[in-house]
Amino acid sequence: MTERQDDSAAIPRTAMLKASWRILPLIMLAYLFAYIDRVNVSFAAEQMNADLNFTATIYGLGGGLFFLGYALFEIPSNLMLVRFGARQWIARIMITWGLLSAGMIFVRSPMQFYALRFLLGVAEAGFYPGVIYYFSGWFPKSHRGRAVSRFYVASPLASIVMGGISSWVLGFDGVASLRGWQWLFLVQGLPAALVGLLVMRLLPDSPARVSWLSRPERAWIEDELAREQAQIGEPAGHHLLAPFRNPHAWLLGGIGFLNIGAITTFILFAPMILRGATGLDARHVGYLVSLGGVVGAAAMLLAGNHADRHGDRFLNAFWSAAVMTAALLTLWLWHSPVVAMVAYLAFAAACFTTPMLTSSGWAEVLHVRELAIGAAAINTVSQIGAFVTPYAWGVAKDQTGGYQWGLVALVAMSASLAALVLALRRGLRGRAPASPPIGVAP
Repeated sequence: MTERQDDSAAIPRTAMLKASWRILPLIMLAYLFAYIDRVNVSFAAEQMNADLNFTATIYGLGGGLFFLGYALFEIPSNLMLVRFGARQWIARIMITWGLLSAGMIFVRSPMQFYALRFLLGVAEAGFYPGVIYYFSGWFPKSHRGRAVSRFYVASPLASIVMGGISSWVLGFDGVASLRGWQWLFLVQGLPAALVGLLVMRLLPDSPARVSWLSRPERAWIEDELAREQAQIGEPAGHHLLAPFRNPHAWLLGGIGFLNIGAITTFILFAPMILRGATGLDARHVGYLVSLGGVVGAAAMLLAGNHADRHGDRFLNAFWSAAVMTAALLTLWLWHSPVVAMVAYLAFAAACFTTPMLTSSGWAEVLHVRELAIGAAAINTVSQIGAFVTPYAWGVAKDQTGGYQWGLVALVAMSASLAALVLALRRGLRGRAPASPPIGVAP
């Protein structure tokens, strides 16, 4: 191989290496706190519900209202992101959601709980689809799965953090006249606002506007992204409603509804379910959740690498959904502490991997002119699932006194999810074949 060929082959590697180190750690840190502030209520729930006399229905509705606020403001938020730029808008999102999460310490009534959870969702709306849209301007298809997996890995890492420190923070009970659950919201909420300031300072806008990429590296990124858009083809139109005319966007929305609805519901109630199923105390349930985070992080990184190298991320998503279905089915059918722990770890391995794989494929399904609105629309439908399902679960728990019927519903949702992923894969098979991966991401 000549020296010029060596230089040419090195360009993709160095471009992706530079972009990954400049972007992914910061976005991962942001999403870590986003996810903590979204579900830390699950660790506060037992003590908070007892203090405030909240039933499972009240808790389920409040838990789900976050996602209703998120869903309603997804599209407006992504429009603002396109107008003001990812750096400024993501920073705004983080600062407001961090302050609102810390404000949960003032909750005293169901209406206050509902209002703050709804506003927290409004504040965070647009973060995830905005990041996917932002990545579409930095990472070509052959590297996007790895990029998405390396920031989405913050979801299972958040489980490690929450499982490891939540029981310790709850032990602050009585310090400064605050209950342990109030300390939990304060300690895990305020850092998000500080990370928002870092995003404002450090997040790069686009390849064309940075000095740390060489001219050949910028040209390679632009050429790869242009080739990807040519494979997708022109959108049906260039107006705001164009993504809604794309049947694949609706199918992705249905996948997200089932996926995020099932995952969020189980996670919001997981500490209470695991205590009943395993007989462990709160501290050891926290350790189990942390272990699940380690398993989930490893599975996600492996799946992201495999999807980029072999190109069939939707087939991988199908198998991940199948594992999630089997894990929930096991929790429903077998009542053994050891089996419950193994089933939970299997669920943890699959539950974050499935949405990572499907959402990293959004930019393969939607043209860049559709992507900002299309991604927000897909995530809107997904978050509606995350609103409806926890509320229905809470009602079922209050009516039946147990979690069995809720688990049956989650099994059905996960099985339907696997079927829809296969249907989407079949619908995309007729497109032009993707170009082979060029270079290896770090």
